[in-house]
Amino acid sequence: MATARIKKGDQVIVLSGKDKGKTGTVTQSMPKDGKVIVGGVNVATRHRKPTQAEPQGGLVKIEAPMHVSKVAHVTADGKPTRVRFETQDGQKVRVAVKTGEKIDG
Repeated sequence: MATARIKKGDQVIVLSGKDKGKTGTVTQSMPKDGKVIVGGVNVATRHRKPTQAEPQGGLVKIEAPMHVSKVAHVTADGKPTRVRFETQDGQKVRVAVKTGEKIDG
């Protein structure tokens, strides 16, 4: 897999699927699988049997992983942008293609 253009903590927007247009923060990144988990997006319902730890059981909502190609980094005005890498002061930094601003602190 290529270097991580989307990282944990990034603000992203969903480009396709049932949650198209929703924005959220990346809570987990899985670069080897090419997937990310975004808070409040792609929520799946799981049916859980009662156990000793969870005697009630019932329906549990969890955020499922989605492919990294379905999300894009969000600029300050809320529009999606691609991410490129540049070398600034001898360091490799992520830069938003549309605005040219640095993404990394």
